[in-house]
Amino acid sequence: MSRAGVDLLYRAARASGLDRALSVELAGFRRPRAEHDPGKVVLDLAVMLAAGGDCPADTAMLRGRELVFGPVASDPTISRLIHALAADPEGLGALRRAAAQARSSAAGHRPLAAGVTVEVLVDIDGTLITAHSEKEDAAPTYKRGFGFHPLLAYLDHGTGGTGEPVAAVLRPGNANAGTAADHQAVLDLLEAQLTDAERAALVVRTDTAACTHAFLSLLTERGHGYTVGFYARADVAEAIGQVPPAAWLPCIDGDAAAGAEPVARDGAWVAEITHLLDLAQWPRGMRVIARKERPHPGAQLRLTDADGHRITCFATNSTSGDLPALDLRHRRRARCEDRIRNAKDTGARNLPYRDTAANAVWLQIVMLAQLLTAHLQRLGLNGDLAVAEPKRLRLRVFSAAGRLVRTGRRRILDLDKGWPWTKNILAAAKRLDALTA
Repeated sequence: MSRAGVDLLYRAARASGLDRALSVELAGFRRPRAEHDPGKVVLDLAVMLAAGGDCPADTAMLRGRELVFGPVASDPTISRLIHALAADPEGLGALRRAAAQARSSAAGHRPLAAGVTVEVLVDIDGTLITAHSEKEDAAPTYKRGFGFHPLLAYLDHGTGGTGEPVAAVLRPGNANAGTAADHQAVLDLLEAQLTDAERAALVVRTDTAACTHAFLSLLTERGHGYTVGFYARADVAEAIGQVPPAAWLPCIDGDAAAGAEPVARDGAWVAEITHLLDLAQWPRGMRVIARKERPHPGAQLRLTDADGHRITCFATNSTSGDLPALDLRHRRRARCEDRIRNAKDTGARNLPYRDTAANAVWLQIVMLAQLLTAHLQRLGLNGDLAVAEPKRLRLRVFSAAGRLVRTGRRRILDLDKGWPWTKNILAAAKRLDALTA
C-alpha cells in the first residue's frame, strides 16, 4: 500500500486523545443506525488534510485501507455531516472542545515547569483567502481581491510547542482589520484552548491592526501580557527626534543560534519613547518602544521615517528593562506567517462550500489537521522532522510505502526497508504507542 506513513497521524490522534474527544463531543450528531462515527469522519478529514489533500473528495486516498486506517465514510456521508455541524449552533463548539481536550492531554506529556515563569506567546493575525465563485459572505478585499478575511491564532513554536493553532474566526472579505470585537472573539476562543498554566502566562502578540483602546484595555483587565504594533504617527516622529543618541541601544540579531551569546544586529537600534508621548487614553502600564533601522537597498521611506531610517514602534505592558530582548520578541511575530502559509497548504487555500457556516466548519477542521501535525511532531518525531514543514513531512514520512502482512493471527504493517526515513517512522510509532498505552 502507498502512503503507509499516514498511519502515524492516527497514532498521534490516539496519543493526544483527539480521536476519543471527537467521538464523545460529536456523539449527538450520529444518526440512528448510522454506520460511521461522526468523530471518526472528522478525524479522517483532518488526517487527509494533514497528508496533503485539499477537498472532501480527497478522502479517497484513505478509503479501501480499512485494516490500517479503519472504515472511511463516503463523500455524501461526509457532506451530510459537515452541513449538520454547520446547521447546529453547537457544531463548531463541539470541534473546538475536542481540540482543547487534545491540547490539554498533549500538554500533560510536556507540562510547564512548576514555579518557573514562562511566557506563552500567542500570535493573532489575519489573512486573505480567495474565493473563485460567489460564495456566501465572500466580498472584495482591501488588496482588490475577492474572498474571505479570517482571523487566526497560533501558539508560538518558540514556547515549547510546534505552532499549534488555538483559534480561527471566518470573516467576510471586507471585514475591517482593526475591529476590536473580532479580536475579542478570537481572544475568548484561544483562552478556552489553553490550559490553566498557559493562560496564566499568556502574552498576546499582534500587528498594528489590534492596537486599539478597547482590545488592549481588555487584555489589561484579564491580566494578560501583550506586544502589539504601534502606529508611527506625527507625534511619534516628533518624540523620536527628542531621543538623545546615547539612548538608542543596538538590536539583537534574531538569527543567532539558541543558547548562544546575543549578537548585535547591524544597522538597527531601539529606544523607549513612553515618556515622550501622551498615553493618557491608553491602558495603564502601556509602554511604547521605537525601533530605527537602515532600510534595505531599494526600499522607499515613509513620511514618518526620520534621518534616512525606517521607523517602527510597538506597545507592550512588560516591565522588563531589556529593550533589545523585547524588540526581538516582537519581531519574531513574523513566525505566525509561516503557520498561516502552512494552513493554506493544509486545506485553507480554497474553502469548498458555498454557505459560510459550512466553510467555518471546514476552517476548524483545517485547524484540527494542523493540531494533529503539531502533536505528531511534538510527541513522536525528533531531529529535523520535529520542526519540518508539511511539505517535507508529506515527502519523507507520509508517502512511505508499506506492505500489510498477516502472520500468527496478527496484522503487521511492514514498511519499505529501503526508504531513508523508515527508522524515523518506526521510532515515532513506538513513542506514540507508549503514550497511548
